[in-house]
Amino acid sequence: MVYASAVRSEYPRARVLSIDAAPALALPGVLAVLTAQEVPNNKVGHIQQDWDVMIAQGEVTRCVGDALCLVVAESEYILKQAKAAVKIQYEPLEPVRDIREAMADGAPLVHSKGNLCQSRHVTRGDAKAALARSKYTVTRSYKTPFTEHAFLEPECAVAFLYKDGVKVYSTDQGVYDTRHEIAIMLGWEPERIVVENKLVGGGFGGKEDVSVQHLAALAALKVNRPVKVKLSRQESIRFHPKRHAMEGTFTLGCDENGVFTALDCDIYFDTGAYASLCGPVLERACTHSVGPYCYQNTDIRGYGYYTNNPPAGAFRGFGVCQSEFALESLINLLAEKVGISPWEIRWRNAIEPGKALPNGQIADCSTALKETLLAVKDAFESNPGRAGIACAMKNAGVGVGLPDKGRCKLAVEEGVVKLYSAASDIGQGCATVFLQILSQTTGLPLEKLRNMGSNSEVAPDSGTTSGSRQTLITGEAVRMAAAELKAALDENGGDLSKLEGRAFFAEFFDRTDKLGADKPNPKSHVAYGFATHVVVLDDDGRVKEVWAAHDSGRVVNPTSIQGQIEGGVLMGLGYALTEDFPLKDCVPTAKFGTLGLMRADQIPDIHAVYVEKEELLPFAYGAKGIGEIATIPTAPAVQGAYYAMDHVLRPSLPMENTYYRKPKKG
Repeated sequence: MVYASAVRSEYPRARVLSIDAAPALALPGVLAVLTAQEVPNNKVGHIQQDWDVMIAQGEVTRCVGDALCLVVAESEYILKQAKAAVKIQYEPLEPVRDIREAMADGAPLVHSKGNLCQSRHVTRGDAKAALARSKYTVTRSYKTPFTEHAFLEPECAVAFLYKDGVKVYSTDQGVYDTRHEIAIMLGWEPERIVVENKLVGGGFGGKEDVSVQHLAALAALKVNRPVKVKLSRQESIRFHPKRHAMEGTFTLGCDENGVFTALDCDIYFDTGAYASLCGPVLERACTHSVGPYCYQNTDIRGYGYYTNNPPAGAFRGFGVCQSEFALESLINLLAEKVGISPWEIRWRNAIEPGKALPNGQIADCSTALKETLLAVKDAFESNPGRAGIACAMKNAGVGVGLPDKGRCKLAVEEGVVKLYSAASDIGQGCATVFLQILSQTTGLPLEKLRNMGSNSEVAPDSGTTSGSRQTLITGEAVRMAAAELKAALDENGGDLSKLEGRAFFAEFFDRTDKLGADKPNPKSHVAYGFATHVVVLDDDGRVKEVWAAHDSGRVVNPTSIQGQIEGGVLMGLGYALTEDFPLKDCVPTAKFGTLGLMRADQIPDIHAVYVEKEELLPFAYGAKGIGEIATIPTAPAVQGAYYAMDHVLRPSLPMENTYYRKPKKG
């Protein structure tokens, strides 16, 4: 095996005048220096193919993470020397620093088509008229920062020649997505590329896009050797997509009883240098900005702009952390105008089974938002002037009319049942959940079951691990295949050995309606999870306790769900109080240790409360995803707690003038 690494741009925006690789190639042990000229198709991208594999000589860089050339060497020591020996000449250019600069007349174009990457317009009813009739309205502007995923394992891949193509060992969130992007780059049929997932050291959305996988494949094909490509921590911080920075203005109205009437808002996202998942993330920010409540007048305008900042894409909560932070803040202000408590106004508006969400979808039987509100009522009301509360909803499954399918193959081999499904387990525990569902359905003990991991050569495509979808969507496919296996077992007296060599396949797909479907009650998603968080401060303004009540359907794995909720709450606390991603002219200035990640001795008591109803959805034993929603309500609950304490609204994150961040001097 040999090693490869990219020489990356020193400037967020600069013309690359020349790339002189001769000094590097002269070093013993340097096998190749690849440039854009050697890439069959120099564009990749998760949804939009706008991301250059390498910036060509004469072209303009878009962020400091841009690769200019790829050095391949016999050892990591030689690789480091060779990278330093490559001589790059630049013509530095003025960067586009933020949304306002990107929107300005005459702004430099980050991409030739313009600086507007994506937009969404979500409407229902007549928000303008409803707000005009409202007894009370509140309008405020909010601002949230880029945030870094800070997964423990930086990006790494190994690629080598395999059969008539190439195989990649990867740590990503969807092996078929990675295969697709590599196929685009090489101009190959996807089947010639095999991607096998190894243990993923954290993802949270930050490993949905290719990062090193395509570079490893390209290098392996050029030098005919196995090639490892891994990012340093600082490369990772500069390169992979972050949580979108947001600026937005929101108006919410209600009647004299605090019943919501309408929401109107403008949401602006900074998607950085490349699209990544800008479209879907912006869409979720818009569709979920309404919250888990009962009102039917909305007008939501969302825009995602290119800048020369590091790219932004998927991050746990997927756009909803930003927009629900704003909404839940407005709800507290309306409650004050009406003269009722923050808990009471949420109770009066909370969605319940049979009622219509603001997007028109009828809430299903499993909906348990009111139950989560009841679960935290005592914690909120017993801490007056110290407690904040916030609700949230989050889709489980991609939905919005897309072909969101889960697939599973069960093969009886060597006396055990082997489970094949290309669903990446990124730490949320779906690999274990699938075996639990298989065991529950068949009655077979775990020692007779094997999860064979995520490998595009042998496992069916089960979509990306995103949108809190795998437990429900692929879990139901597992249950369906397991039911067929159980029937075959019963026909053979429960003797597994009689099924040796047989296979059972299932595909699950529950149809949804596209965004803006022209029907009275469109079905946007297969399911929604709901939650209410209460944050309690001590007398010094330090977070003392968090009560996190979650409706996630059937709790399949109590240990795993507790870890998901605790981890999600901590991410939400960091988002609210300590984390930032400072940029100086589009260049990240933070290191891992200065991102503001909450430390072990700052962790409050977190009470994870699971709400399970008798009547649940018929899929995957009633389970719904928990991965994303656990992060969403925490930050607005923190903001509400500080507002209860000192009556000062903090509309920007991370919040200033708290126990954790003192006021800026001057």
